Amino acid sequence: MNIEGKVALVTGGSRGIGAAVARRLARDGADVALTYRSNADDVVEEIKAIGRRVLAIRADSADPAAIGAAVAETAATLGRLDIVVNNAAEFLVGPVEELGVEEFDRTFDVNVRAPFLAVKAALPHLGAGGRIVSIGSNVAERAAFPGFSLYSASKAALLGLTKALGRELGPRGITVNLVCPGPTATDMNPEDHPMADAIRALTAVGRYGQPDEVAAAVAYLVSDEARYVTGTQLAVDGGFTS
Repeated sequence: MNIEGKVALVTGGSRGIGAAVARRLARDGADVALTYRSNADDVVEEIKAIGRRVLAIRADSADPAAIGAAVAETAATLGRLDIVVNNAAEFLVGPVEELGVEEFDRTFDVNVRAPFLAVKAALPHLGAGGRIVSIGSNVAERAAFPGFSLYSASKAALLGLTKALGRELGPRGITVNLVCPGPTATDMNPEDHPMADAIRALTAVGRYGQPDEVAAAVAYLVSDEARYVTGTQLAVDGGFTS
């Protein structure tokens, strides 16, 4: 998927799926800005080794000002902005009796408000051919285990946001889509934790996905090959929701 010369911003791009997306877009030709909360040295060095420009921005997606600042810094430093990937997420789970207002606000601030604000801030920079992709989740459609009320609700909200923005921004030549990963092997969701076998059994293919497989779906959606795809979700879940 050739996106040579484009500039992409990936939120939460220092680890897991976000890092895989950042690396893939760099391999496909984009210069990449990424936000992070603790450390982004490894992925920065990998992107430099690919030969692309990279900008790491420390930002908390729960802070509205940080979102706008990250977009502005990306456009100013890398000269343009063509692609926004909303990947940063808050994963707070537990019995509903134990989830309070603080947990609710944090989850929706990061998982829903931040993507909305990132799009709003990016629009002055995005022209025809602009691409917006958010990372959702399979549990928005199938909460197979208890304790996912907040996380599932926040990811379901992203689908509504995606559909509405796809309709609104289509006339400008900007596409908006959602990628919904299933169980994916990351440091936060290892394949060897106690529930892993039960989770694998819920997929049609009987295994965890890999971050690069999710990144491949994002790479397609931000490419010119997907110019007629907007306002929809692409499940990369091994048949978890089938």
